[in-house]
Amino acid sequence: MAMQFYASPEQLMRDRSEFARKGIARGRSVVVLSYSGGVLFVAENPSKALHKVSEIYDRIGYAAVGKYNEFEALRQVGVRYADLRGYSYDRRDVTARGLVNAFAQQLGAIFGEQSKPFEVEVCVAQVGASAAGDELYRLTYDGSVTDEPGFIAMGGQSEAIASNLREKHSNEHDLRAALKVATEALGSIGGENGNPRTLSAAQLEVAVLDRARPGRAFRRIIGAALEGLLSVPDSDAKPETDAKADADATPDAETGTPSEE
Repeated sequence: MAMQFYASPEQLMRDRSEFARKGIARGRSVVVLSYSGGVLFVAENPSKALHKVSEIYDRIGYAAVGKYNEFEALRQVGVRYADLRGYSYDRRDVTARGLVNAFAQQLGAIFGEQSKPFEVEVCVAQVGASAAGDELYRLTYDGSVTDEPGFIAMGGQSEAIASNLREKHSNEHDLRAALKVATEALGSIGGENGNPRTLSAAQLEVAVLDRARPGRAFRRIIGAALEGLLSVPDSDAKPETDAKADADATPDAETGTPSEE
């Protein structure tokens, strides 16, 4: 009879954790952050059919990295939980915290009982009446939960992305400024020779939880709307003719009127 090799529980947990972390690190990154108008989701995702960012309920959004079939299965669990609770009680009883608890229980059970853990990292976000009221939760493969106000970076080199966000993020940013911060953070890694990349609209999946929108706050930003937000506004670049006219019309120091030479 063949003898089975013994492995301590500590070693099993370490092996499962390392396996899950490697799987998550292979995925493209996602950034979730609060801004003045709500919560912004930006994922590096060239696929238009397989979403990494989705709606869960009225004012709750979901983003994930890792294996698509696994985090999509989690999303479906969350949608069923939210629909059942909202129907049985009240729509206001569906909260991000309740969803996070349901996800954490499932991920923890899978990690502890099955030989292969889920290779996923998840963010559940709920938009509040102000940026201070936004709720951003991160769940990892073993069911661990952290509350991270302000912003979350997941997948790939998340620590480098988070460091970039920490320097530039502000809750006072408008949508265009917040999107610029997020895309620059995502593009700060993965370039040739360590150089930053410029990400185009075709490489991004973008959505928001709009603070001012009644009812369902989730909306996707695609196509021309996304390209317009990523482009540099005309007001930032002063036309050469206007700049020359301003230089030619420098106020005289004594009279305060344009001087003529």
